[in-house]
Amino acid sequence: MGNIIDYAEAMEDSFTIRDINAVDSLILSQFAYLQFGGFVPGFSDNSEPISIRDLAKNDNLDKLFIDVRDSRKNRRLFHALSQSPRFRNVRLAYHVDKTDFTLEKQFSAITYLLDNDIAYVAYRGTDSTFVGWKEDFNMAFLYPVPSQEEGVTYLNSVAGLISSNLIVGGHSKGGNIAVYSSLRCKPHIRGRITMIYTHDGPGFIPEVLLSEGYSDIQTMIQKTQPQSSVIGMLLQHQEPYKVVKSNRIWIMQHDPFSWLVEKEDFLYVGTVRGSTKYTNEILNRWILSVDKEKRELFVDTLYQVVKATDAKSFHDLTDDWRKKAIAVVYSIKDIDEETRWFVLKTIGSLFILLVKNIRDSS
Repeated sequence: MGNIIDYAEAMEDSFTIRDINAVDSLILSQFAYLQFGGFVPGFSDNSEPISIRDLAKNDNLDKLFIDVRDSRKNRRLFHALSQSPRFRNVRLAYHVDKTDFTLEKQFSAITYLLDNDIAYVAYRGTDSTFVGWKEDFNMAFLYPVPSQEEGVTYLNSVAGLISSNLIVGGHSKGGNIAVYSSLRCKPHIRGRITMIYTHDGPGFIPEVLLSEGYSDIQTMIQKTQPQSSVIGMLLQHQEPYKVVKSNRIWIMQHDPFSWLVEKEDFLYVGTVRGSTKYTNEILNRWILSVDKEKRELFVDTLYQVVKATDAKSFHDLTDDWRKKAIAVVYSIKDIDEETRWFVLKTIGSLFILLVKNIRDSS
């Protein structure tokens, strides 16, 4: 049993011989996490798209993996793709990377030009920055979030420059943006989309599902997630999904390198774990039972507590953690009494809901 690296090393058929599948999509979605700035042309760059094989000839490849989670496996994947008859001629173009701490926006996207006259538009998922994770949680109460709007603009722009059919996809938050962008892009561009992939991507608040045009794209959405999905089950109540077996546990199954591949497809299992269903039912019921303003207050308060540490990413928290822990304690102390009471009450309500859910299911 292998993973996406093993698949990339073994698959020899080009995209003209064998159509793109869910494993290919996850590979391209994971590849989008690399730091392509300076390597892949953007919209304002007159350079030609660069193939993965030619990119591998660059002398400064170490820059691709700076601040990329699990750089060792990403290097192995990159090497496999550069040697693969299926992937090495895929051309990369229209790279965009934007992070705005004020707007709480973390957005990146890249377009892959496949050799069967199809373009795969890939949206990067959440990186290690706190602003990226804050934007994920904003999806619980804000519609749209800045990266979703950015995704629509990106898809419209790319589609205006190329004439091929489009496949749109992403991992984690990237999958959510892929669905949203396909829904909100210009109607004639939506007509060129043949498939939408979301790999363990969170769902949407009801307003999105009930909006005009969602039924038009729903049948094109292919969602995959692991047995203990946490991110992908958030607000999951719209499209069917397939469950992929992972070789890791709990939230670490979000890692695409842990998803098992059998020959030319994922190794699927029946459904997500029961404990995962319970947890996510609780979160989703809470999100839909609390009004938008209270959800926003809760998430903003928790974010302010983290910001008090001056850390910009999860990696920063490991540096001088005692000092950061003291900063958290002081930030909680300085929150006004009403807000502090609400946050504690909300956490208590979630706990009560958890206990009730366990009793009802026993």
